[in-house]
Amino acid sequence: MNDLGEQDAELWTRCVDGDADALGLLFDRHSDAVFRYCLSRTGSWHDAEELVSVTFLEAWRQRGSLTLQRASLLPWLLGVATNAARNSARSARRYEQFLDRLPHTQFVPDHATAAVERIATERQVQELLAGTKALTDGERDVLLLCVMNGYSYEETAASLGIRVGTVRSRVNRAKKKLRSAAPHLLGGIAGNPTALESRLS
Repeated sequence: MNDLGEQDAELWTRCVDGDADALGLLFDRHSDAVFRYCLSRTGSWHDAEELVSVTFLEAWRQRGSLTLQRASLLPWLLGVATNAARNSARSARRYEQFLDRLPHTQFVPDHATAAVERIATERQVQELLAGTKALTDGERDVLLLCVMNGYSYEETAASLGIRVGTVRSRVNRAKKKLRSAAPHLLGGIAGNPTALESRLS
């Protein structure tokens, strides 16, 4: 968390009072971290940006009911992003199934993110995600947060609303499955954070 200026708790109190500028400051502080996590989940620059918007809109929507329990709003934001990504994936599957039933329907490639760097990053993340299909949703969640995005077990537990011991056991199970099914992926996931370290403007 950026230590300059007001702390998250102070900004969140302003949000609760209806101050949209405070949410903007929280967005500036945490949106890159939320984006990197969403990109690591989706493999799509466009989808990750959409999920960031959904996450912060949900923060504003829930400002009256959420009491900040920690110094940083980020763990809660990552939890919202996790749920939003799951909902988005389910919606995308239903949409693809609908298109499959239509006659002579073809998918049109998305040309919105034409930058070569973005395409290369998307391809890298998609390859990593393809290798984690044998994992459960819970195992994939902790693997992406802890191993790919570098969050601690404590931060991951706070984001997902589970115990630290559960995080640790899920990470161990995920690594064991990957060592058995796709050993090359562990090095790729843990060894290539640089592709997500800086968000291109």
